[in-house]
Amino acid sequence: MKKFIFGAKAAKLFLLSLIAISTISGCRRANLSTIETAQAIPTATSATNNKNNNAAIANNNAAATTATAAPASENDNINRPRSEPYAGDLSIFEDKDRAKNLQIDRVMDILNISEGKSVADIGAGSGWFTVRAAKRVGGSGKVFAVEINQEYINYINDRAKKENFNNIQTVLGAEDNPKLPDMSVDAVLILKTYHEIGEPIKVLKYLKKSLKPDALVGVIDRNGKGDDHGIDKGKVIAEANRAGFVLKEEFDFTKADGMDYFLVFRAVK
Repeated sequence: MKKFIFGAKAAKLFLLSLIAISTISGCRRANLSTIETAQAIPTATSATNNKNNNAAIANNNAAATTATAAPASENDNINRPRSEPYAGDLSIFEDKDRAKNLQIDRVMDILNISEGKSVADIGAGSGWFTVRAAKRVGGSGKVFAVEINQEYINYINDRAKKENFNNIQTVLGAEDNPKLPDMSVDAVLILKTYHEIGEPIKVLKYLKKSLKPDALVGVIDRNGKGDDHGIDKGKVIAEANRAGFVLKEEFDFTKADGMDYFLVFRAVK
């Protein structure tokens, strides 16, 4: 009898041990399964972050590729001397024989300046050419008198008022920008001024934007070294080419006024 009771108790203890071991093992398997599941299946947030990171990398690579592929801008600086802009007495521009010596009417004919046209006088000074162009284009036309000297701007404004020109508009430009409206002019004359322009390539590039189709740009000057109030015509042509212009015609009938050449350019389309 005692052996039976002892055997029964031993069997009970054995069964209890098996149940305990099974429970612990189940718990461990459950915990391991949870960890493995978390590692094996990415959350929605992780997927979104990965997508965003990949997109950011792609964008950065594209930007780097674009920056590398972008062409370097042309150097618009010049490596030559230039004359200081005249700031003296304006009466020197008003010589009574100047119009005849320059043959200014012929100049305007070559530049196709006529009734109703829009003209720019770059480096207008006293307005000597400005008022002659204003008379030629009439009330339906317009002349922009461009200067970097405010005193000269004031002088031209007073002159236009006194001489009853309502078609003259003064423009205070900068050394590298004439500050003309885009697509606003049919003809331009740079009279005895080019050698004083410190940033000619930039000026011509901005000027190009202001030109109407088939507009012409005239340059009248004398040969020189740049710092002696003259400039070799070959340098003018080369700089104009760099700015997007080609030489259309050249003349020397201005020599009677001490000017060696009259160059006519058109913009490359």
